[in-house]
Amino acid sequence: MPPPLLSIDRVSVARGDRALLNGVTLTLPEGRHTAILGRNGSGKSTVVQLITRQIYPTVGAGGDGRLGEVRILGRAHWDVFELRSLLGVVSPAVQSDFTSDERLEVFDAVVSGFFAARGVWNHVVTEAMRHASREALGRMGVAHLIGRRMATLSTGEARRVLIARALVHQPRALLLDEPCGGLDPATRRQFLEALRDVARSGVTLVLITHHIEEILPEIDHLVLLREGRVLADGAKDALLTRPVLSDLFGLPVTVDRRGDWFWAHLD
Repeated sequence: MPPPLLSIDRVSVARGDRALLNGVTLTLPEGRHTAILGRNGSGKSTVVQLITRQIYPTVGAGGDGRLGEVRILGRAHWDVFELRSLLGVVSPAVQSDFTSDERLEVFDAVVSGFFAARGVWNHVVTEAMRHASREALGRMGVAHLIGRRMATLSTGEARRVLIARALVHQPRALLLDEPCGGLDPATRRQFLEALRDVARSGVTLVLITHHIEEILPEIDHLVLLREGRVLADGAKDALLTRPVLSDLFGLPVTVDRRGDWFWAHLD
C-alpha cells in the first residue's frame, strides 16, 4: 500500500505561550482531494508551514515531552529542493515574493520552478523546460502574459502564473493556501474552474480556506480545524451541514447547495 501524501502524528506547535497546533493527528491519502477548513487563527497556515518545512513540531501535547512527526509521502526527512519538485505550493506569501521583484518576467518565473528558485539567473534552461513552461501557462490560460513583468499582473493573473509554475515539473500534489484571496467574484469563479481542470488531471489538491464556496466539486473530503485542533475529519457531504459549521465558526450558519457547489451564510 503506498504511503499517504501527508501523515501528521500528535503534532503540536507553539509560539511563546500560545499553542498554534495542539496534538494534531491527520492523514491525507495521495489521490484524494481535500479541503482544510477553519476560522482565521484555527491553525490552517501552521499546517501549511509544517508541510513546506518552514516550521517544525515542538514538544507534544500532554506534557510527555514527545515531539510529533510529520511525514510526506512516507518520509520524515526531505531535501527541500526535492520536496518542491513533488509538492507544488501556491500561497499569498509566495505570490508576494514573486510580484515584489520588479525585474521578474512571467516566463522566467514559471521556468524557474525547475530550479526551486525565483528567476533563472545562472541556470541552464533546456528546450524541454521551455516547452513544459509554455504548456503549463497555456493550461492555466495565461500564455498571453509571456513578456509581462510579474509586478504588473493583477492578483488573479499572478495566481494563475504561479500555479503554472507549480505544475511545470508535474508534481504529485498541489497545496493551495487561501488561493482566492483578493479575487473579485467573476475572476474567482474562472480561477476555480481552472483548478477543476487541474484536479481532473490526476494532481492531488489540498485546499486551505475559510470560504465554503471555494470548495471544488472534485473535493470530497474535509478536515475542520478549530483552535489548533482537528474538530472533524470526514466526507464533505457529512460535514457541510448547519450543525457542524455552526460549531466550527461559533455562530449559526445556514448551508445551501447549488448543483455541485456549497454556500454558507450567517443567520
